[in-house]
Amino acid sequence: MAKATQQTVRINGARTIIRTSATGKITTKPAPPKEWELQAAQVRAFRAMPAYGKRFLLAGDQNAAKRGPRAQQEAIAAGMTPGEADLRIYLAGGQIRMIENKVGKGRLSTAQRDRHAALARLGHDVTVVSATTPADAASQAVELVQGWLAVA
Repeated sequence: MAKATQQTVRINGARTIIRTSATGKITTKPAPPKEWELQAAQVRAFRAMPAYGKRFLLAGDQNAAKRGPRAQQEAIAAGMTPGEADLRIYLAGGQIRMIENKVGKGRLSTAQRDRHAALARLGHDVTVVSATTPADAASQAVELVQGWLAVA
């Protein structure tokens, strides 16, 4: 008996999942966005906010980016830390807030759980944004920052 297969391809520029069942039936559906696409949408939305550069700034990380052994060694030596949050939001008054992105029902890795717990012990909370589209991720993140600015 044949095995079911799945692959992600681009069709007309859109990422698409193609599944072939064990019986040969083929189905397609849009692929979820990649986590970096959620983060990029958030960054664009933040930079468009009137308060950006005046009441807050941001910095992003991609600590989980795929690297070869040498590049990974160099990144760790330079201070990249597994599990670090995706975005740091620097608020006036010396406050730092952090955002971790997950696509859909994605879960935190062990490194992320450990790092976020270590940050919490020092008083730095990490907020997890779960989204299925870049627009949803941007909307949630802007709402978070607006809330943080309201009490800053």
